[in-house]
Amino acid sequence: MPVPAYEKPRTTPIYSFAALKTKQREIKDRAAEEVVHITENGNAAYIFCSEEVLALEKAKAIEAALFERELRATIEEGREDIAAGRYTVGAESAIARMREAWGVND
Repeated sequence: MPVPAYEKPRTTPIYSFAALKTKQREIKDRAAEEVVHITENGNAAYIFCSEEVLALEKAKAIEAALFERELRATIEEGREDIAAGRYTVGAESAIARMREAWGVND
């Protein structure tokens, strides 16, 4: 599984609930491109976006969750290897261990 590219956190547009009356077109246009947050009485209340944006955000979340699961499994395997003594320290030791495993004696 490829490593997800790092994305710098971006600020998301935030509009008040009252802006839904006065800035409908602007909010709709922004929601076609990204998630828009709607506040009510100064508190986070709603999320507004197009179905396409929602599908993209869901796909990103799934990809991130799968990557995290794989990373956690890899870390756990590494811990088990260390506990069982299946590790090598240094490049020379690693090369010697590979030669031994492959039956190379030069």
